[in-house]
Amino acid sequence: MLVVLAVLGVVVIVALIVVFTRGRPTPLDAGTPGGVVQRYSAAVLAGDEDLAAGYLTEDALSDCDGQSPSITEDIRVTLVGTTERDTSADVRVTLTTSYDGGPFGPNEYRSDDVFDLLKVDDAWRIEQASWQLAVGPAAEKDIP
Repeated sequence: MLVVLAVLGVVVIVALIVVFTRGRPTPLDAGTPGGVVQRYSAAVLAGDEDLAAGYLTEDALSDCDGQSPSITEDIRVTLVGTTERDTSADVRVTLTTSYDGGPFGPNEYRSDDVFDLLKVDDAWRIEQASWQLAVGPAAEKDIP
C-alpha cells in the first residue's frame, strides 16, 4: 500500500511539473504571415486594439466600424497552415472558444477560419481577419 501511494505521489508531481513548465507557444517570425496573425491575435485577445490595428491594411482599417470583438475571453487560436504567394497569403486557423459548462465541465466551440494577408511595402498586413477577432478602433476609422 505504501508503494502504491509513493508511485501515485510521483505521478502527481510529474504531472504538475509538466503543466507548469509547458510555457507559452514559441513566437513565429514577425516577418511571416503566420507571425503577423499570431501577433495580431495576441493583441486582440489582450484588448490592445491600437496594436492590433497596426497589423491591418489601410483598406481593412477604413472598413472598420469602431467595434470591438464581442468575445475575447477564453479563445484559443491554433495555426493550421499557411499558403504564401508573392504578394498575398492565407493563414488558416482553428478558433476554440470555451464557455462555462454544466455538470460535465466546460463547453467548447471550434471553428475554422482564414486570415487574408497582403504584402504592403515589404511587410505582411491583414486584409481580412477572422470575424471573431476583427477589430476596428474608432480612432483609425478615418484613414483615407
